[in-house]
Amino acid sequence: MSLSNHNNSDELTRLVDEHYQLLFRYAYRLSGDNADAEDLTQQTYLIAQKKLSQLRDPKLARSWLCTILRNLFLKKVTHKKGAVSLSLTFDLASEETITPELTSQELQKALDELTDEFRVPLLMYYFEERSYKEISSELSIPVGTVMSRLSRAKSFLQERFSEPLRDVTAIHS
Repeated sequence: MSLSNHNNSDELTRLVDEHYQLLFRYAYRLSGDNADAEDLTQQTYLIAQKKLSQLRDPKLARSWLCTILRNLFLKKVTHKKGAVSLSLTFDLASEETITPELTSQELQKALDELTDEFRVPLLMYYFEERSYKEISSELSIPVGTVMSRLSRAKSFLQERFSEPLRDVTAIHS
């Protein structure tokens, strides 16, 4: 193995160690299924391994990996029939109980009721910590549409759980 391959292997190991849990939770929130989340996470790391040279700034690894994962999900997704069509303010990245009354599974069930056009921007905002402008650019939709979709998704979740939800200041794994 050459030195550069060894360094790439070390870098990939570091990325897995630092980001696996976050990526798996993000994949689970997007897909709503453990097996699909595992597949998406593994596929993300396979692509990351092939394209590791594209990661110029290690500080951007989280965002880079989340973008790869989201793009994989969007390529594979088909719109669910019967999903709530909407045209959170709490820690979506946590696997812990969100509130004493709201579990991670209940949150996932509510997220599954959102169509992808609302769930994806919501999760980009919380998991990838993307700004409205960045979401707009990534999804090729106007900033106003991003704001509207985030607002409607948050409102749906707030109504679903019938109590005000707390704002997140940062998402940490």
